[in-house]
Formats: sequence, structure tokens, C-alpha cells
Amino acid sequence: MMFRKTAWAGVGKFYPSDKKILESELHKMVRPAEDRKKVLGLLAPHAGYVYSGACAGQGYGRVALTETVIILGVNHRGGGADLAVDGNDYWETPLGNVEVNSELRSRLLGASGLFQLDSEAGRLEHSLEVQVPFIQYASPGSRILPIVVAAYRLEDLLAAGREIAVLFKENRNLMMVASSDMSHYIAADRARELDFKAIARMLQLDAQGLYHTVRDHRISMCGVAPAVIMLGAARAAGATSADLICYTHSGEVTGDVDEVVGYASLIVY
Repeated sequence: MMFRKTAWAGVGKFYPSDKKILESELHKMVRPAEDRKKVLGLLAPHAGYVYSGACAGQGYGRVALTETVIILGVNHRGGGADLAVDGNDYWETPLGNVEVNSELRSRLLGASGLFQLDSEAGRLEHSLEVQVPFIQYASPGSRILPIVVAAYRLEDLLAAGREIAVLFKENRNLMMVASSDMSHYIAADRARELDFKAIARMLQLDAQGLYHTVRDHRISMCGVAPAVIMLGAARAAGATSADLICYTHSGEVTGDVDEVVGYASLIVY
């Protein structure tokens, strides 16, 4: 058995390493709605829980998580395959081990000319790891398929979305989480202005429009590539609607509105 060890839990990191403390925080952040939707995709932020956890929790609280969750994270550190599919059997967190869906991984890799097996790309990637405790807490039986995205060409991202969409034709008990923060280290008012340009494209399920909007307005949305893949795949799998669940920024916690990071949760169904 191969295990991906927890890398970002602990004091001064992204979330608590103590199981009871982590469960207590997740209980506060994830408030399941009575009308939870079965969705094809969720955009969720990936900063430290003290900053973006409440916004991520609102998103997770609005969705009925499926048996398997495909996590699309951004490659912050470089290196590895452009579309790196994790090869571990389990991911470890303070809540325990969550299983990777090896059958789904094999189907994706077997049919793909783009995705590659590469566990090293995600070994230290926080954009994937911080989503896993939310999934474990909200749906303890769910499995995951973590994918690190370093690809940046629009045609590759759209093609990746089409390949993932094929999985939904075979198995409707799937959903995607695109892990992304929004604008980085600019004034709160400017961040909101820019971020809502990108959010408008996502609400229209416009993967190409999101890509061009982020590029043309130089929006520092780190996970635009995972979001483009998610939107393209969801649209191809039949999505017709999207809702913004939460928008906030780090200044709401720190009090510093001169240099903030923006966070959004958004569902696609």
C-alpha cells in the first residue's frame, strides 16, 4: 500500500494536526444545508483554514458529496507532469486515511493522451491536501482522485475537461472540486472588482471566457487552470447552472485591506 503523508497540518501550517480540534473547526465551518445539491463541480479556496475555511465550508455544506470526488489542484511548486494523476492508494490526514479510487484512475489514464501517473507532483501540494479533510468530514465514505494541474495552454485544459467528462458518462456518482484562491495581494476593493469579472464567467459556465478574462485582466487567480478544466468537463457532462455561494477575502480576518487574497466558493450543476 502506498500512502501520501500529511504535509500541511500543524501549528503555523494550513490546518490543525489534532483530530479533535480539526473536527471542531470543521463542525463550525461546514453547516450542511437542508437542500444540498448534487453537483458536477465545486470551486473551493485552499488557503489556511483561519482565512478561507469558512468560505470553503459554505461550499461543502451546500453540496451532496458523491462516492468519488475528483480534486483538481494547482501546481504551486513546479515540476512533474502537466496533468499529474496521483498514484497513491490512500491519503493520510488527521481524520484518518481516505482511499484513492484506483479504478477511476485506471480508466482515466487508460483512455487519456494527456493525463499521466505522477505521485511526486502532489506530494507537497497544499491545494489538494486542504480539500481532503472537508471531504472526509462531509462524506466519510467518499473516495478521491487527486490531480495536480500545471498545464496552462487553453487547448490542453479544454481537452482535459473533455476527457474527464467521459468519466461522468460511465459513472454519474462523481463530482469535481477545483481548488483555487482568487486575486492575490492587492487592495480589497480592486480584488473584488477583478474577481467578480472571473466569477461572472464561471457563473455562465464559460471556460474559455474565464481563461481569457483572467489572462487579459491579469487576475492572479492561481487555480484558473483547474477551474477551466472543471467548467469544461461539467458543461460537457450536462451542467446548465452555477451559483456563487461565498465571496470574501483575507482582510476580513487580518484587518488589512491593502493587501488581500480573495476567496470564492461556487457550485456548478
